[in-house]
Amino acid sequence: MSSPHNSNKVYLTPEGAQKLRDELAYLRDVKRPELAERLRFAIQQGDLSENADYTAAKEEQGFLEGRILALERMLADCIILDEAANDQEEVRMGSRVTVVEDGFDDRETFQIVGVAEADPMNGKISNASPLGQALLGKRVGAKVRVVTPAGTTIFKILAVE
Repeated sequence: MSSPHNSNKVYLTPEGAQKLRDELAYLRDVKRPELAERLRFAIQQGDLSENADYTAAKEEQGFLEGRILALERMLADCIILDEAANDQEEVRMGSRVTVVEDGFDDRETFQIVGVAEADPMNGKISNASPLGQALLGKRVGAKVRVVTPAGTTIFKILAVE
């Protein structure tokens, strides 16, 4: 099913992209040389078939290189969300949305972000989540129905920024 919101793309806020760039730089500039040194040292110890440090370092190197590759791909293909370009009318990627659950008074504010940056405990919900999908494209005053494993919830959109 195709959607107007390309879910294959990685959406990042400017801060989220910087966080990933920082992690990539740390892995390339610090962790990779440290691991190379550990491997050199382990190789100098002789018999590699019985060398637990060599085996552990090789495994760690595989994970490290995999993460570096994943970060490079994410950053190469990402769409940086221009939060300043959000209009206050319609929920879009990067929007901050204030909602209230039907029958409750507590307001909640969420920012719609890409999957790579989702952090529901800190108010960042993914565009691919049930709530994120329900909110995208809607306007202030709209009611959205969100179906989750816990049941169906109706939210009213109070503000978009």
